[in-house]
Amino acid sequence: MGNLLVFAAIVVYVGGVWKFWSGFERTNFSRSLSNRIGLSLLWPALFITNQSYRRNFRKALKG
Repeated sequence: MGNLLVFAAIVVYVGGVWKFWSGFERTNFSRSLSNRIGLSLLWPALFITNQSYRRNFRKALKG
């Protein structure tokens, strides 16, 4: 059961990274590669703590 939860968490994380990466052009963030990598990899923490990031994350997912 624990392995299934870990696998599900990894799938959700990787899916979020992929969707944010592919929709990054729709956000208000600067277009630098380092910014894109950092914001993509840190999406769970930023999504929880930052309202502006949540709005931009939703913009990136719409597409």
